[in-house]
Amino acid sequence: MDSPDRLEIDASMLKAFAKEPLNLSDLEAVRLMLRGNSIIDWNRANFRSYHEVDRYLNLHRLNLDDPEDRWRLSFVHGEAINYLEEHLGLQFPPEIQNPDDIRDVFLMASETGKFRRHQILACVLLKLMHVINHMEAAELRYQTPLSEAALLDLTERQILNAAKKMRDDGIPLVAFYGSRKARNSIITKLLAKKENIAATIFDKLRFRIVTHEIEHVLPVIAWLTRNLFPFNYVIPGQSHNNLIRFTDLIAAPGYEALGKKLQHNGITEEDILVSEENPFSGASYRMVNFIVDFPVRIDHLVDVRYGALMGRVVFVMVEFQVLDRETARANEEGENAHDLYKARQRAIVESRLRKGGRRKR
Repeated sequence: MDSPDRLEIDASMLKAFAKEPLNLSDLEAVRLMLRGNSIIDWNRANFRSYHEVDRYLNLHRLNLDDPEDRWRLSFVHGEAINYLEEHLGLQFPPEIQNPDDIRDVFLMASETGKFRRHQILACVLLKLMHVINHMEAAELRYQTPLSEAALLDLTERQILNAAKKMRDDGIPLVAFYGSRKARNSIITKLLAKKENIAATIFDKLRFRIVTHEIEHVLPVIAWLTRNLFPFNYVIPGQSHNNLIRFTDLIAAPGYEALGKKLQHNGITEEDILVSEENPFSGASYRMVNFIVDFPVRIDHLVDVRYGALMGRVVFVMVEFQVLDRETARANEEGENAHDLYKARQRAIVESRLRKGGRRKR
């Protein structure tokens, strides 16, 4: 009998999920991206085996067979322990403070149905390790003599290679392609946004994934979190979804049991709400999009001298857009046409420059 934590997918259509169907971890990751939340607000992880932990770490470009990567992970673990003991007064049992295998911490953070003190402490520790790793990777990028163009090139190649694998895995795609925002487009967007600083341009590199049917959107997003990037580096507050309702997904046959096991007591009001619209898009424009801090290993390009202190991975922001073929067609028609989008954007830019404020719509 199949586990109630697994969702069966038609193997004839999606070979990628034939041997390992969608599970609770996949659903939690999809929910995170649709809502634009942060894993800092999670109360447990969902790892069930060393294999799942290894796959997750590999998405961070970490390989436990590599002594330097093991050292890096141990270093971040130690930094997190020291901070939590010194600044929050937490005390950790030996199996968390000095685990025989660092992967045991991930498994303890995923425990359910028993006394949860160790689970909570392990989860707290993983959250801080996430923050420290992200912070030090940002510092590494600032200290590394690599241009943004070189990092974008490297990131684009890795993602396009994944597109081929996605097709080989049987994911039914109509299109998977990338683009970079031109200099003039960046200037226009900065003028149109309230937050007109370059750091707020998240979509310099973006990829659009078009599926055959709308029911394929969920498996595509789940595939991405299994094979391309770790879900914990989806940028909080930058997800927009007016294409699919998470509550509708949970109501579909096969999802009910999984829905009851979601964190924070299943479905919440936040799952029902739809994200705010882009003021430049037509009212009927539909899409799922989210921003990911995409991990890129750089030690093959430059001499990384910082060892365990900063690791060998930096992050590059990438936007992903996911939608089905019929929605993509509708998004190019009528009020959603690209030239009308640009006209609305230019009107706001002109108004701000001439009048010092946004024109009323």
